[in-house]
Amino acid sequence: MKSDTKPDVCVVGLGYIGLPTAAVIARAGCKVLGLDVSQRVVDTINRGEIHIEEVDLDGLVHGVVSRGLLSASITVAPADVFVIAVPTPFDKDHAPDISYVLAAGKTIAPVLKVGDVVILESTSPVGTTEQLRDMIAQMRPDLKVPGCTRETPDIAIAYCPERVLPGRILEELTNNDRSIGGITPRCARKALAFYKRFVRGECVTTDARSAEMTKLVENAYRDVNIAFANELSMVADRMGLDVWEVIRLANRHPRVNILSPGPGVGGHCIAVDPWFIVHGAPEETPLIRTARGVNDGKMHHVIRKADALVAAHPGAKIACLGLAFKANIDDFRESPARFVAARLARKYGERVHIVEPYASELPIEFTDTGAVQIDVDEALETCDILIVLVDHDVFRVVPLAERADKLVYDTRGIWPDQPKLVREEPDLVRLAS
Repeated sequence: MKSDTKPDVCVVGLGYIGLPTAAVIARAGCKVLGLDVSQRVVDTINRGEIHIEEVDLDGLVHGVVSRGLLSASITVAPADVFVIAVPTPFDKDHAPDISYVLAAGKTIAPVLKVGDVVILESTSPVGTTEQLRDMIAQMRPDLKVPGCTRETPDIAIAYCPERVLPGRILEELTNNDRSIGGITPRCARKALAFYKRFVRGECVTTDARSAEMTKLVENAYRDVNIAFANELSMVADRMGLDVWEVIRLANRHPRVNILSPGPGVGGHCIAVDPWFIVHGAPEETPLIRTARGVNDGKMHHVIRKADALVAAHPGAKIACLGLAFKANIDDFRESPARFVAARLARKYGERVHIVEPYASELPIEFTDTGAVQIDVDEALETCDILIVLVDHDVFRVVPLAERADKLVYDTRGIWPDQPKLVREEPDLVRLAS
């Protein structure tokens, strides 16, 4: 990598992490080529526009494209630093799929040259960076690859996972600390020098396997803690308690900080990454596996509660509020809200109305269900039952006067002043968790 001038950078994958990362690097003055398999995505970015929703991203992308610092292509070109930010899903058995990572490696391998730095950012099972290295070494026997040579390597390979919150990605890409794991210490230092160009947070170097595990641990920790809150909400339902009141009081203890329950856990990180640890050490992870089961089970608990409410009111119109996996974003990946709403739509058809301010159209699973998309005002005017699945700000600000006469199942606890449902059926005594 050039030491005296700003490096040319290639970011592979222009999704929820890749595009903001490419834009932030370009803002630091580096010339960035974004690589993606979608011609639509490429064309959109080259117009200075964006295909995802993220705070302030549109203005940043427009600015760096206009200045000639960011462009997009479906064809790879030589660069000094290659940043891989592609998906790492799992299969039906929860086994991690790193095929996108390896495909990205195959794409960039032919253009690698002496001095280049390759950085994997995709959340990956432990050992993935080494597999990427081995594949590059096999494809490019002319290069001395770190970990595969006793001589000074020609290139550097490292792992540095993103650590951001949707809705605050640009801020957190810059200000959050980063864990940079190199195949060798020299690789870590090379990657560190690159990240210090645009990261204000502390950059800590380690080995690649430790950095990979660190990312998985961070998300598994969150998953386990959310599982406690979700399990507590189901216990409170059984006992006829207000889980939000219980949590509020318990959190007054100086060493207790219970998270908020919801309809499950979504997103590509927390709902996915714990399985990577379980897959790598199945006998040693009963707690992590159980937490995944609790959070997935909460979706079915919510469906049963919603179904009981709807069944008790034949003909009532239903509004499902929200499809995203968290508030104020357009990311529906692994979303429990989307899962719950789709199940209700398949059962109750045209009685179901979907309110999602961050979607221009309904996802494919709503096709032929009869469910339609409406805005929150129409829902308040025409629907009898409101099922709160996402705590979007536009839902939070709805005053009691506009919903006092509605039947409400609030899975997010955004309306503590909502009159409680009191019915003869035990499951419908309190539908607030």
